[in-house]
Amino acid sequence: MADWQPIKLSEAPENVTVLTKIDDADGARNIQELRRQGSLWWYPDMSMYVYYQPTHWAQAPSGE
Repeated sequence: MADWQPIKLSEAPENVTVLTKIDDADGARNIQELRRQGSLWWYPDMSMYVYYQPTHWAQAPSGE
């Protein structure tokens, strides 16, 4: 089970693939691996950034 941490840009690791999700009043969704660079969240291969801000992150299962 993932140890979810609330997103704070100063705490979410940069340039490391982590597991992310949106978890709010509507429930948990958009659970996927992303990589933060500055204020943008990218797919792990850096091919495209997502158009939302995750609310939580956890260490990726791959252990990267």
